[in-house]
Amino acid sequence: MSHADQQIFTALLLAAGTGTRLSPLTANMPKCLTRVNGIPILERLMSSLIRHRFRRLIVVTGYMDHCIRSFLKPYSERMEISFVHSDQYRTTNNIYSLWRARNEIKDPFLLLESDLVFDPECIGPLLTPDRIAIAQVKPWMDGTMVSVDRYGKVNRFLGIHETEQRLPLYKTVNIYSLSLESWQYVIQELDLAIRKKKFQAYYEYVFSKLVRQKQLELTPVFFDKTAWYEIDTIEDLIQAEKLFAGCLKSVTPEVGAGLGGCRSTFAGNHFIEN
Repeated sequence: MSHADQQIFTALLLAAGTGTRLSPLTANMPKCLTRVNGIPILERLMSSLIRHRFRRLIVVTGYMDHCIRSFLKPYSERMEISFVHSDQYRTTNNIYSLWRARNEIKDPFLLLESDLVFDPECIGPLLTPDRIAIAQVKPWMDGTMVSVDRYGKVNRFLGIHETEQRLPLYKTVNIYSLSLESWQYVIQELDLAIRKKKFQAYYEYVFSKLVRQKQLELTPVFFDKTAWYEIDTIEDLIQAEKLFAGCLKSVTPEVGAGLGGCRSTFAGNHFIEN
């Protein structure tokens, strides 16, 4: 079966981080439970997965993982949900979280991060393996960028300061789909990176290396005409609420009421344990 014939029904969500840049909102809750116009980021993400008929979700947790587990419990009626706990979440980056999930992946999968808000329909084109969501670089964006060759494939990963004016550059949205074949190459490089104690690296370090070695071929899916935002800071949250101002009701009301054993105490966005 070619990759074009494969349909993705498994998602891997990285949700281990402490979200310190979103403090004080994350003092007593994980970042993925931050509300955007009254709706937790995680609820929005689950709505999208349900809409696209996902059958399995793997979540890498760390900071306040009991809140995430409790919040997701009602969704277990809709799909199989399993958890991997990253016990080193305070001193490691997402490369370590991805490595921790290496034994859980049995099928082609969608890789997402838990601080993204996006139009639920926009992941449709990513449900075929070996895709990467990207968007044209805008002034407010930071993080990893990529360039695309004349054949429509990603040919290089760059840091935000590695600007090359002769190349059109695109920001990674941090949503990928990977085939099992590609995942085996990723695992090999993840193992190597962890042995070298590159705990503070991002997983793009591995993707970049594999693209250079032509062992990973990623087809871009452009998000320029769809609504999305990565929420790292309070300012990001403010901008995301403006962008998604029309989305004021719960997107999955039948299962989205739980808050992981946490309750709201400040502007809908500050949770403390019951």
